[in-house]
Amino acid sequence: MLRRPLSSTVALVLLAAGALAACSDDDPVTTATTTATGDTDGDEAAAGGNECTAGNTLADGVLTIATDTPAFPPWFIDDDPTSGEGFESAVAYAVAEELGYGNEQVEWVVAAFNSVIAPGEKPFDFAINQVSISEERDQAVDFSDGYYDVNQAIVGFADSEAAGATTVADLQGLRLGAQVGTTSLDFITEVIEPAEEPFVYNDNASAKAALDAGQVDGIVLDLPTAFFVSAVEIEGTAVIGQFPSTGDEPEQFGMVFDEGNPLRDCVNEALAAVEERGDLDAIEQQWLSDTVDAPVIDIE
Repeated sequence: MLRRPLSSTVALVLLAAGALAACSDDDPVTTATTTATGDTDGDEAAAGGNECTAGNTLADGVLTIATDTPAFPPWFIDDDPTSGEGFESAVAYAVAEELGYGNEQVEWVVAAFNSVIAPGEKPFDFAINQVSISEERDQAVDFSDGYYDVNQAIVGFADSEAAGATTVADLQGLRLGAQVGTTSLDFITEVIEPAEEPFVYNDNASAKAALDAGQVDGIVLDLPTAFFVSAVEIEGTAVIGQFPSTGDEPEQFGMVFDEGNPLRDCVNEALAAVEERGDLDAIEQQWLSDTVDAPVIDIE
């Protein structure tokens, strides 16, 4: 069972302070692919995969994985999913290896967040892009088992009206924003229930720009991203607080597949093996667990 974090990374800031962080836009999936560099001694790489994946991938012997661009810390480092650096890049390669794919047999494609969660056939085998599992989304796509338990958090200027909030009631009179289609936006509308309609943005880059310009008092993000934004991207901001889980189960990120894709069962078996031998925990420790505590905002 994955741990549910009530804290997030600061050390990743030093690793990725120069990285350009943003989130999803509305562009469709691109056809350009990037293959991780592998040492093949000049010979053509052998096909990857195992008995479970045979016939279940878009291209025989190749695992095609999607994420958005820019791919930002702490999930990816230097906008390069092929590096194996950053939590989600490392998880993707650990699962790929368990499935029998070496680095040279993994290809990455760019897919906007909204296109990933939309119904329909996908031009990738699976996507890994901080997509929270929800019943609504599960009607349109299939999810892997969860690979990370995540809390929502709010970022605002340290001297703003949002600073010092300890309950959601303290936030209800503020101007709040989040990216369209995200559980962060759902959290604002369904849990915080502000007096003013939330500001909705096509991507996190626009939400961050609005906060920086003073157009909103706070933006809601997942906790690790919130720490990166406050520590690296927008000077003078802070993580005002994080929110505890509101459901019977913690919010989890899952890998996304088109509906009915048999590859999902293969990936779940691989993810379980990675978790059982402790590799998933080690990846989390490396990329997400050099932490400081963020205050918890009461939702009652």
